[in-house]
Amino acid sequence: MSLHFEKLNVPSAYQVVSRELRRSIVSGELKPGDQLPSEAELAEQFGVNRSTVREGIRQLENDGFVRREGRKRLCVSVPTSSDLAPRASRALVMHQVTFNELWEVARVLEPLCAVLAAGNRNDGHVAVLQENIERTRHSLNNAALSTELDTQFHSAVAEATQNQALLLSREPVGMLLYPAFEMLHPLLPQALGRMLAAHERVAHAIVAGDGAEAELWMRKHIVDFRRGWEMANLSLDQPVTLPGGMTED
Repeated sequence: MSLHFEKLNVPSAYQVVSRELRRSIVSGELKPGDQLPSEAELAEQFGVNRSTVREGIRQLENDGFVRREGRKRLCVSVPTSSDLAPRASRALVMHQVTFNELWEVARVLEPLCAVLAAGNRNDGHVAVLQENIERTRHSLNNAALSTELDTQFHSAVAEATQNQALLLSREPVGMLLYPAFEMLHPLLPQALGRMLAAHERVAHAIVAGDGAEAELWMRKHIVDFRRGWEMANLSLDQPVTLPGGMTED
């Protein structure tokens, strides 16, 4: 009798270490702020060498599950959108998501952020939005800075929703809209002025607590973005790209 077995896909020891520590963090056995045992203690408990533990912990650091405070031991932390979004953005690019696909998602998420921000913003959020608008007014002759401020404005609106699920969902999309706008404004110089005008309307409505108005102007802003893309003769089927610097890990 001739038997044929599939090759076993056995994870590396460092992956097992990372997986088990992650499980303890997600389950709440290890809580944010708790210190991890030392490398020596973990190596003894897992029955591996310290270099294996170190590699497993490095994975957790990259994912935002642990952080190092000075020379102290590593502490458990909660991954933020800045930890998670780059990985999701890279996945979207690798799947060759097009500008049109990205825009279709932004058309839903950005107005939703605006209406929720109008209802949930606090004084701190208002101050961030107003400062962003003021800086943008004085930066229209600097396309690179204006584009960066555009991205920061939309992130600030999302922060003002105080809805973590929405914040984490839109951040990867927002990161990929940055290079899209960066590509657009040299071909359509009026785009920066139109961006500022829309931001002013959205911010004013959020500060006033007018969700319907905030949603309306954010939707107009997103629709205008697509219109500008078409006016610049850019293809809607063009795959999105990563912002500069995100290609390196």
